[in-house]
Amino acid sequence: MSKLKALSTLKTIAAKLRKRKRTIAFTNGCFDILHPGHIEIFKQAKKRGDVLIVGLNSDSSVKKIKGSNRPILDQKSRTELLSALELIDYIVIFNEPTPLKVIAELKPDILIKGGDWKRSEIVGVKIAKKVLRVKLKKGHSTTRIINKIKRSA
Repeated sequence: MSKLKALSTLKTIAAKLRKRKRTIAFTNGCFDILHPGHIEIFKQAKKRGDVLIVGLNSDSSVKKIKGSNRPILDQKSRTELLSALELIDYIVIFNEPTPLKVIAELKPDILIKGGDWKRSEIVGVKIAKKVLRVKLKKGHSTTRIINKIKRSA
C-alpha cells in the first residue's frame, strides 16, 4: 500500500481517524536531501500524534521557493525516501508554495515545524489545535549539505 495519497483521499481518512479519536500530526517541507534534522522532526511529530501526515512540496513548488537549481531529488525520489520511513503514515504532494490548502482540508491536531520557524510564520497555525517547534539538530540543513558538496567538488 502506497503512503502517497491524493488530498481528497486523505481528507476522508482524516475524518475517519477523528471519529476514532486518533490524533493527526502534520509537517511539511521540500525534504530535498533527507538528513537527521528531518528525522528528528518526524520522531517528535510521531511521539505526539497517532498518525503522521507529511506534506511534500512538488518539484514546481520547490523551484518557486528555492530557485531553479532545486530540487536536487525529484518528487518521485523524495516520496520514495519518505515512504520508506516507518514514522510516516501518509504523504500528500502540494503544488502551492505553502501547504495552507492541505492544512485547511485535513485540519490536523498538531502542526510540527523546525525551531527556525517563528510561530507567526508557520502556515496553518490558526487551524491546528497545537503547534510544536522542534529544536534543530546543529549542523544539519539541506542548504549546508549542498554548499559542502559544492566546496568539495
